[in-house]
Order: sequence, then structure tokens, then C-alpha cells
Amino acid sequence: MSTLQQEISRRRTFAIISHPDAGKTTLTEKFLLYGGAIQSAGTVKGKSSDRHAVSDWMELEKQRGISVTSSVLQFEYDGYCINILDTPGHQDFSEDTYRTLMAADSAVMVIDGAKGIEPQTRKLFKVCAMRGIPIFTFINKMDRDSRDPFDLLDELEKEFGIGTYPVNWPIGCGVGFKGVYDREKKSVLDFYELHAGRKRIAGINCYLEDREKLNELIGEGAASELVDQVELLDAASYEFDLEKVSCGKLSPVFFGSALNNFGVEPFLEAFLKMTSGPLPHETKDGVVEPTEEKFSAFVFKIQANMNKAHRDRIAFLRICSGKFERNKEYLHLQTGKVAKLSQPQQMMAEEREIIDCAYAGDIIGIFDPGVFSIGDTVCEPGMKVRFMDIPTFSPEHFAYVEQIDAMKRKQFSKGMNQIAQEGAIRIFTLPGAGLERLVVGVVGQLQYDVLKFRMETEYGVKYRRTDLPHSLIYWVKSTPCHINDLRLADGTLWVQDFRDHNLLVFQSDWAVRWATDKNPGLVLEEYPKMNEADE
Repeated sequence: MSTLQQEISRRRTFAIISHPDAGKTTLTEKFLLYGGAIQSAGTVKGKSSDRHAVSDWMELEKQRGISVTSSVLQFEYDGYCINILDTPGHQDFSEDTYRTLMAADSAVMVIDGAKGIEPQTRKLFKVCAMRGIPIFTFINKMDRDSRDPFDLLDELEKEFGIGTYPVNWPIGCGVGFKGVYDREKKSVLDFYELHAGRKRIAGINCYLEDREKLNELIGEGAASELVDQVELLDAASYEFDLEKVSCGKLSPVFFGSALNNFGVEPFLEAFLKMTSGPLPHETKDGVVEPTEEKFSAFVFKIQANMNKAHRDRIAFLRICSGKFERNKEYLHLQTGKVAKLSQPQQMMAEEREIIDCAYAGDIIGIFDPGVFSIGDTVCEPGMKVRFMDIPTFSPEHFAYVEQIDAMKRKQFSKGMNQIAQEGAIRIFTLPGAGLERLVVGVVGQLQYDVLKFRMETEYGVKYRRTDLPHSLIYWVKSTPCHINDLRLADGTLWVQDFRDHNLLVFQSDWAVRWATDKNPGLVLEEYPKMNEADE
């Protein structure tokens, strides 16, 4: 096996998804502890601590205790090079999560044992299913009162239409939580809360048939219940099939408590063995294999001002094939320009390190002078692959945003333009109205708070926001006359994006139908289709 193939085969790139408060960020940090990437887990800001989750690098995330933007974390563990994509759980930031899932080869779904499947988990699973990537389930918070584990498995199977295979099985829950039984190793992992994540726990070998030892370990009542439940599992549950796991048809399920560091390391070890290396990626001209020697990658995220000292923009690339080398010239397909990418960076949330090379499966950051967009392809000259479009959402809420301080006009314009180019918050101009008043479109209301916070802290700009009753936006693909001369319902807005494409913003479906009925030849197209519009 060549060095290229060896390096690629040891890559594992996965996203962690969940509903808010299911314990996703806590689980991520325990992984980092095992990899030696951090020395202690930062807790979400609370009464007893002023530390914060390492993956939550944005100041607003630290203040609110939630993830509002995807974070990239790379570390080594047991011979593997692991790229974790930690995603926002809140539905208002689901577009960022959807894009991130396009860069992952598998997904870890974290579920609160007391709540089961929640709306956001359901949405995110559909994206994983659409790509057919492996899905691993970690049912968290078993040290608290939880639902019956059989009911949780049944819900997973019915909601998602996939099979489940419990790799381990919980012994009680809440105050009666005794640990988990490892079905493959036939051992009991004993839970005691006092270790609080500071020690790694070795499993105690104990066959279910050895009732005397089992009774001694977990108590007679718990032992009897465990034996009955495992017998039922063996008789009625799905059999383990790695091929079904690899195509997303069977989800291995693990039980544990991330906060107490219980069951996390066995989960990580089993996950790394079960999941595959980098997957092939579809392009508009066929499939690109990760072991192909020529380098290719696509942009799945853009983030400005990650480093307050440098005020720079970083484009996140998922490498799909070959080896990336620093200072080598690569083609940006959308502009047709060849350039050296001289400062490729490996990420640990906001921490960065310049690297000389990276391989298929890795996530790297490159300096973006304002030329990259979500979905762009970067590859070796002459390769010319075009990766499939990345899913995007249409804004559902709109507002006027007006600058307050005329002396900060440049900062206002720069901030709005840079944030618009990141793609999560849509910012539009009103033709002929100047840049003092803009229209902002967001998927979720919480994104307004992110915009306000970032404009104030990163650009030193305050503005006035006026919410609008509009909820629908369409591209103007063709029109029989100048847009100003169209017959439109009262309140319909004509706006342009930062690439000067024309769009109409409507208050209702009726206003959309009225516009097309009254203007024969007016062709509207659903927004957004950024990649197609730019071709």
C-alpha cells in the first residue's frame, strides 16, 4: 500500500448531530480528552465554572451555552487521524449543519435518553439518509431518569426506517443506573458517579450465565432484569451487519453518560472500527475516489473573523481526493484562476496551525480574499471536476437593517458584505437606495441575534432593525419589462444579492400568483440556487 493510500485509510471524518441539550458538545470534548487534544473539558458557562466548550469558539456561544456555528476539530487517536465536525443543534442554524453533513463520511447522532427523538434530530437524520452515510447512535444521560431502552430503539426504527443494533445495553437508569453490558465482550462496565470522568473504567468480564458473579456486581434484581432483556435482544433484535451499517441501513446503538465520561471511550473505539475511511464523492461528471492521486476539494463553509487579531476570512475545504501540498498551485474552478494556497491550516475550533500537507478526508482552512463561495471546487489544474451542489435553505424571516452612525458607513458595508458571503445570513440591497438601508433574510430568528452580536463585536457597528411581514423570496429568471414596471402587489420588494442578481420578496403565496398572473413572461425561480445562478 502506498503512503498516500495509508494516510487516507486512517482518516475518519464524521459529524456529531443532535437536538439542543442532548449532550453533543460534551461528548465531543470527551473525544478530545482521549486524543490528548485538550487537558480538561471546558464546561458550558454556569454558576460553578467560567470555562467553556472548546468547540464553541464564538463569544456568543460561550455566553449562551449553545453552538451557533459548525466547528472543525482534528486530533490523533490510536493510529487514526480524526476530523470531527461539531454542528449547531438549534434549528435556527440547521442550514450550517446541513452543509457540514455534506463534508462528513459518517454521523454520530446523540439522543437524550429521557426525551428520545426530537424534531431537529429528525430533520438532520433525513440529510444523512439522503447521502446514505453510516449513522451511529449514542443514547446519552442514562445516569438520569430515562425512557425504556426498548421503546427508544422502537422509536428509532419507526421514525427513521432503519434497523438498530445495541452494541451495549443499559443496566437500569437514573439513581438505579448500574452501568452497561457489552454484548460482544460479554462484560459489565460498572458505573459509579464519583469518578466524574476522571478515570477510565475497565470492563469486568462477566458472562450472564455466571449469576453469582453478576448478582454480586449489580444486585440480584438488576441481574435478573438484565438477563431477561439480553435474551429478548438476542432473539428479536437485528443481527449485526457491517455492510448495512456502511450504507446507513443499520445504526449501532450505544448507551452511556457523556458528562460522567461513562461509555464514551468504548463507543469511540467501536465507532472507529465500524466506520469506513473517506468515501467517494459524486461530481457532475462521475465519481471521484479518495485514493485518486490528483487533489480535489470543495468549499462547504466560510467564516470571517475567527481570529480577532487578523480579521481574516477562512474557507473550509473538504478534501475529496489525493494529497494537498502547501505552496503548490491549484485551480479555483469557478473563476478559472490558478493560485498558490500558501497558508493551509489545521483546525481546533478557533485555534489554527499552518500545515504542509493534508489528505483526502481532512478538513483544512485556507485564506479567502473574497473569491470563494459555498460549493466551489478547488483542484489540480487540468482536473476540472465540479462537485454536486450543497443544499441551501430559503430565508423565512426578513427585516430592514439601517446603519445608525454615518461615520461608520465603511464598517457597516464591510461587515454586512462579509457576513453575506458566508452564506448563512442573506443580505440584500434595495436598488437605488444606497447601502445605508439593507434587507436581511434569515432561516431562524436567532440568526438576527448572531448578526447583531457579530456586527457590534467584530466591526464596531450598531444598527436599527425593523421586522417585515414578508416570508417568500424568488429569483427573477426573466421578465417582460424592467422590474420597476412590473405590476406587483403592495408591499412586494425588489432586492439584489451581493452578486447583483434580481429577486422579489413577497408577503404571501397570493402575492406570488398575482405577480405571475398580471405579468405574462415573468419567470420566477425558487431561491436559493446559488451555484446554478452563477454558472
